[in-house]
Amino acid sequence: MYRNYYQYNPGFHSQYIRPRMFGGAVKTIIIANVSVFLFMLLFRLEGLFAYYFGLVPQFVWSRGFIWQLVTYMFIHGSFGHLLINMFILWMFGSEIEATWGRREFYKFYFISGIGSGLITLLFSINSTIPVVGASGAIYALLVAFAVMYPNRLIFLYFLIPVKAKYLVLIMGIFTFFSSFSQGTGGISHLTHLGGLVIGYIYLKRHNLFSSIHFQMPRIRFNNPFKNPSQKHHKKSSPRDHTLQGSEQTMREELDRLLDKINLSGYESLDETERKNLVLIGKYFAEKDKQKN
Repeated sequence: MYRNYYQYNPGFHSQYIRPRMFGGAVKTIIIANVSVFLFMLLFRLEGLFAYYFGLVPQFVWSRGFIWQLVTYMFIHGSFGHLLINMFILWMFGSEIEATWGRREFYKFYFISGIGSGLITLLFSINSTIPVVGASGAIYALLVAFAVMYPNRLIFLYFLIPVKAKYLVLIMGIFTFFSSFSQGTGGISHLTHLGGLVIGYIYLKRHNLFSSIHFQMPRIRFNNPFKNPSQKHHKKSSPRDHTLQGSEQTMREELDRLLDKINLSGYESLDETERKNLVLIGKYFAEKDKQKN
């Protein structure tokens, strides 16, 4: 999850979205969705696929069609539905994947899609109406883009420039109120809202867990086997401690630095914070390189 952090480029100040070349996980997901759609269309299996591979809440609960939580993301009801979802996936997902890497992108995409499906199940237990499409995961990608690049400009309807953070906020408010309305034209706003919520929770999970951790009472035990000479060592400052403490401590410091950058820009960091950002980034980069 931290690959996007240590690949942060403080010298990059582009304010416009920059979709990348067609490749990687984004390419694989688009090919899979298009292939399924063409197969359904060619053999006229739209209805069959919708009820057996779309997300039908009652079937999942009563018949155990648990696979639908994954397969519904690859079923689309129309060419327009498919085109919009795949276009957004390419437009926003390609840059996110370039920052995170293929493995983390897959993990985020499927966790968000399955999570939004679970929310749909919980609030539509007796529904027999199939929910289809990758919209839950797509909305999660929009949240991720707004968190990573809050001030990046997106041209709404190719004409109106809107900052990413405001666009996602507007979409979230609209989706929230739409989920309570009837006659939404077959659109599952609940699934969209689930994607927004799950995506944001996943991105901020370390901050949430850290805040819970800090609120818990701490109990310290003296180590009877500790070398007495260690007591006289010079204590490090809180910022330097991030480079000497546990990996979790470094991640918490990294979250703090990145939140500060998002709020006030890279220039708001002092010299020590900038050095820590680089050192922590190198640590996680080297660790990820060893894993791969």
